[in-house]
Amino acid sequence: MKRIVVLISGSGSNLQAIIDNISLGLIQAEIVEVISNNENAYGLVRAKNANIDTFVLDHKSFNSRDEYDNALKKRIQVNKPDLIVMAGFMRILTPLIPTKYKGKIINIHPSLLPLYPGLNTHEKVINNSDKEHGISIHFVSPVLDGGPLIAQGVIDTNDNSIELLIKRIHSVEHLLYPLVIQYICEEKIYLEESNNKVTFEDIELTDAILKIKYNV
Repeated sequence: MKRIVVLISGSGSNLQAIIDNISLGLIQAEIVEVISNNENAYGLVRAKNANIDTFVLDHKSFNSRDEYDNALKKRIQVNKPDLIVMAGFMRILTPLIPTKYKGKIINIHPSLLPLYPGLNTHEKVINNSDKEHGISIHFVSPVLDGGPLIAQGVIDTNDNSIELLIKRIHSVEHLLYPLVIQYICEEKIYLEESNNKVTFEDIELTDAILKIKYNV
């Protein structure tokens, strides 16, 4: 069974979706630890309610980003993970961890990358009157939100308010992230290190990546 470490900073709603899918037997894996840089993250409560080990590594206790990431790498190594899942981990990683765990660490981002890397993606979609919005799941690289794309979930914006748009995007996250994790654990999705390309096996694709249109 695959071993997963989840990194969080906040409420942990994506963590909960992953926990639920494991409980249903859809993801053949075990979350061996949830690590947070925020001791008040509600995701830690979700983990404890599911009898999952937690660990707090407060970034404010370190003098530099490099020092923090070195400590984070050491903590991750203790758990010997097959997969590291960033689920609302609000830290920009130095190259240390993406390089060490190339092809074994994934992130979810609330935009249709390469559109809108970074923050405030929903506001940018509304301000630019975009007709579509969505999420991207990618392998993590040293480039912020720039790693090889795995999947995208797409919705029509329908001139929604930002509050409704965020709610709909969260719904897509909770559907697609567990599915991608399931496929990775089944070794149907993996990163070819030689050419840095994502490989899909026994998955029907309509695009170069796994792309799904949602009506939520």
